[in-house]
Amino acid sequence: MSLIDVDHWVVMLSLILIILCFYFTLTFFHYLKLGDERMIKQSKLAAVICLALSFLIPVINSL
Repeated sequence: MSLIDVDHWVVMLSLILIILCFYFTLTFFHYLKLGDERMIKQSKLAAVICLALSFLIPVINSL
């Protein structure tokens, strides 16, 4: 597996994580409307983790 292939996988993983972040953000607003506190906390945490990983994985790969 060459370096170019690894870079493509990192970009794809980063894009998937950004899409997941958007999904969890939408579910956060949905559960906020319903008033489900447990799901609000879970979806907010998942969105933050996905966004952080989508930014950190390319940075770590470039080191």
